[in-house]
Amino acid sequence: MDTNEIDTCKLLYNTERVKLYIPEYGRNVQKMVDYLKTIEDRQKRNEQARAIVKVMEIINPAVHLQDNYEQKLWDHLHIISGFDLDVDSPYPAPAPESLHEKPMSVPAVRRPVKVAHYGRNIENFIDLIAGMEDGEQKTAMIRTLGTYMRQQYLIWNKDSVSDATILQDIERLSDFKIKVPEGLQLSRLDAGATYTRPGAQQQQKQGKRQKGNQKNRKQYK
Repeated sequence: MDTNEIDTCKLLYNTERVKLYIPEYGRNVQKMVDYLKTIEDRQKRNEQARAIVKVMEIINPAVHLQDNYEQKLWDHLHIISGFDLDVDSPYPAPAPESLHEKPMSVPAVRRPVKVAHYGRNIENFIDLIAGMEDGEQKTAMIRTLGTYMRQQYLIWNKDSVSDATILQDIERLSDFKIKVPEGLQLSRLDAGATYTRPGAQQQQKQGKRQKGNQKNRKQYK
């Protein structure tokens, strides 16, 4: 085989090709748009532009879920052309600078967590309960929350905890907006119940698997 035959058999990788402006539409649409820019007859160029937009709509049917999806497709057509397309678009062409505009940042005001082993969600529940009127429903929610907080405490702390400590934490975390009713008792825990940290069981399984693999390797040495 001579060198000419070798050259003709050379594979062309995407890394060696021109970078796609919008990869979702594929290289064939990119080639269509590149050819579109070479059409001199304006009427024919407009017809082909509309045809390409239809093809893009078929390739990307999810665009129908967006508002003004037709304008989105025409915007994509201009972007794929490198903003170098002279056609009679039904919508104004986007500015090249629009591709580099950063989205508006959404301010997230988050206060620090007061007690790590309880977490932010429990603090949110406490704020919710604090805004309720006193009554049976509020008392029931305090009891339910206290029982859950006790479980969270036992997950992250080996020592046992009294109901009084949990109820005092509820009052403290609410900035004493919640007054726990006198004589309130939390639901009893199952004597055989064990509480583990999230992911602890998976870590234990991985540890056992690693030990088993090490044992097998020693046997075959």
